[in-house]
Amino acid sequence: MYADLLFTGGPVLTPEGRTASAVAVTGDRITAVGHDEVRELAGSGTEVVDLAGRLLLPGFQDAHVHPVPAGLELAQCDLTGARTAEETLAAVRAYAAAHPEREWILGGGWSMEAFEGGTPTRELLDAVVPDRPVYLPNRDHHGAWVNSRALELAGITRDTPDPADGRIERVGSGDPSGTLQEGAMQLVGRLTPPATAADRLAALLHAQRHLHALGITAWQDALVGDFLGMDDPSDAYLTAARDGSLTARVVGALWWDRERGAEQIPELVARRAALSHGRFRAGSVKLMLDGVAETGTAALLEPYLDKCGCATANRGTSFIDPGQLPAYVTELDALGFQCHFHALGDRAVRDALDAIEAARTANGPTDSRPHLAHLQVVHPDDVPRFARLGATANIQPLWAAHEPQMDELTIPFLGPERAAWQYPFGALLRSGARLAAGSDWPVSSPDPLQGVHVAVNRVEPGGDRPVFLPGERLGLTEALTAYTAGSAYVNRLDDTGRVSAGALADLVVLDRDPFAGPPEAIAETKVALTYVGGARVYATHEA
Repeated sequence: MYADLLFTGGPVLTPEGRTASAVAVTGDRITAVGHDEVRELAGSGTEVVDLAGRLLLPGFQDAHVHPVPAGLELAQCDLTGARTAEETLAAVRAYAAAHPEREWILGGGWSMEAFEGGTPTRELLDAVVPDRPVYLPNRDHHGAWVNSRALELAGITRDTPDPADGRIERVGSGDPSGTLQEGAMQLVGRLTPPATAADRLAALLHAQRHLHALGITAWQDALVGDFLGMDDPSDAYLTAARDGSLTARVVGALWWDRERGAEQIPELVARRAALSHGRFRAGSVKLMLDGVAETGTAALLEPYLDKCGCATANRGTSFIDPGQLPAYVTELDALGFQCHFHALGDRAVRDALDAIEAARTANGPTDSRPHLAHLQVVHPDDVPRFARLGATANIQPLWAAHEPQMDELTIPFLGPERAAWQYPFGALLRSGARLAAGSDWPVSSPDPLQGVHVAVNRVEPGGDRPVFLPGERLGLTEALTAYTAGSAYVNRLDDTGRVSAGALADLVVLDRDPFAGPPEAIAETKVALTYVGGARVYATHEA
């Protein structure tokens, strides 16, 4: 039988390395991998793609991403390109002027390092939007910037107590300054106009086009549910899965309501059944254990330091009771759920591993494939536990570099010893841990090749700062494997993530072979072609 699609003129990245130069696809699967002999499968109806020295590899998979919120933000006041306070305010002013009909100014993506202490004030926003409420989450979506009108509508004053899971930033008088951290975001976020079902579907499809253009063929949506004013994307996924417009393969991580306990588990079971259709499966549960280091909410074993380097009373926040977590995870594991942990500080990482160990002890070995995302600070004693427990390290490589947020808002408050425990990709791999990779988009760029660049170099693309913990660098093959086979494993897409006969033809053609150039040039690589199940979902004009 002749192939429907034939790639020739390799190289091809297989599980054994760059060991092939031709690949045949029939229907939605790879039917042959080899060299010149594969060309014999070309018939009159075969589409032949000349790789011309460009690398063919498995489709990238993002193991931790938020496409629908990202798509919604792109259609609102998008601040991701602003680098200074002046640029950020100019963008807000321009958006408000261009949209006088909007009741609220919504969007987000501002950088904490653009403002002193990472906490911009309401007065700054009042100067550019005095008449309408403004609600703008920051780049990491663990804090929001609001103006006086928004605070007034929410009834937030100096007398408003901090919620248990958040903090209202205040000035010396006790009045709210204009930045809301973690759970305090919801005090205003709950008032914002919700997106419509049509808005969410449009955002999903817009995001999907963008992700396909970056070579991403599958992903795990890390938050399927309602949280801090963010819309539940499940209706968009279900609509797209049913009408065929969902061309990617997607796993939904159902949100664990951190204000409730085990009583919600039957609801998660029901949602898993109701939401799994076609290329969308809701078999994971997202447990957000802590916050982020820049705001002092990542959960640490030892206290944060102050500006003078002295220990404070703050060890961060545990959003889910660590004493109850093992029981929750054990029950979820027994029901066949995957646990997807947000674990950023070393205490949160340990709590997650302890819970996984409790589940293993109670249930025996299962194929639940738990994974821990972010892993900013990992105590060295916990590194070998990943492999022993079968817990995948879900890394966000773009964060593992010297940049203002790291150097000004994180390292000084961790101290030199803990700062050296950050993003230990190399140590985890050497210990035998499996690595998956993701972006957390819209927190950071979803471009896997940018992430691969940082994983290999530990320097931002185009950056001139020192290498960040060079002993934690990955090799190019190792970084690509995390974004392909590693993420395919946590996504339970066992027929993907590799170029081999019998696998699904989820494939990417790059515009060059990054192995042929220096590591410093990896980020210059672009995607030329993307295929899902043998169907082309993206092509550059040059392809």
